[in-house]
Amino acid sequence: MILVGGPDCPPCVRWKRECLEAWIASPEFRQVIWEEVEAARFREAYQERYWPGDLAEILKQIPRKSGAPRFLIVQAGRIVSNNLGVSKWADTLEDLRKLLG
Repeated sequence: MILVGGPDCPPCVRWKRECLEAWIASPEFRQVIWEEVEAARFREAYQERYWPGDLAEILKQIPRKSGAPRFLIVQAGRIVSNNLGVSKWADTLEDLRKLLG
């Protein structure tokens, strides 16, 4: 799973304040590899330099490279869930639970 955002993104800050602690404590968190792609300015978060190694291939798959926070679920190198905005976090968790079975 990948979170895309930045410290100057009010919705990203809100998500971290309201959801991150519960997410880290969840059983699902322990079943995934969690990555955060953060640039000093969230508008730069889709620049290749913030997506090193295997993440570069994931960046290429994102159709619209803007907006944050973005929640990606990647399975076998492919994006299988792509949700944008704090309000879509519940959808992301639902998608993850389906994948984890």
